[in-house]
Amino acid sequence: NFRYVLIDGTNWHDLLDLLPDRSYKAVHFGIKEVVGRFDYNKDGRTDVQNFVTGAREGAYSLRTYVDKYYWNSYPPEGEGVCTDVIWMAYKEAGYTLRRMINKDIAENADAYWRITTPDPAIDFRRVNNLYIYFRRKAIELTTDLTKVEQWQPGDIVVFWGNHIGIVSDKRDRYGLPLLIHHGGGLNREESAMHRQPILGHFRFDATRLKSEDLIPWQ
Repeated sequence: NFRYVLIDGTNWHDLLDLLPDRSYKAVHFGIKEVVGRFDYNKDGRTDVQNFVTGAREGAYSLRTYVDKYYWNSYPPEGEGVCTDVIWMAYKEAGYTLRRMINKDIAENADAYWRITTPDPAIDFRRVNNLYIYFRRKAIELTTDLTKVEQWQPGDIVVFWGNHIGIVSDKRDRYGLPLLIHHGGGLNREESAMHRQPILGHFRFDATRLKSEDLIPWQ
């Protein structure tokens, strides 16, 4: 007879949620994957490919979820929050997202309505500021998850409830991309697009920005 086994009071079946999701690629669903052509740091990979790699490596490098202020802007190795995955992804592509956002805040303070006094050490790590930045600088796309072909690797997803992540190049069995993020759980790349209502969906294309608005990693 089949029965559940308890481990330290936890149903073993619940532990299956900790296992990585089985994943598929866009080609399995006849979806054309958009990876772009622009390679900002000239490393032989497109920005999109670097965004995904940087997000994945960055998310798994954050062993703990720690939400606090750091005077030197960046958290110490191994700790951070969802927004840290974003600047790590952009670092892989050669951008200093912190300086790019702080520059836009300094030049367009009225657009960032929650900021009363700019703080370059933390503003780039706040979901609301990232949402405004990408609305201003990136291509705004659908929030309809049934249009699976319009969700592409490297896209930014902002959720209601103060959360943000990056679209993976892997998909679930329904064709919906996995989400690369840090929400405090063990999995950093999972089928989580339905976790909360989606506030914004953006695709960053550096060729649409002025050269002075693109700041290399330093």
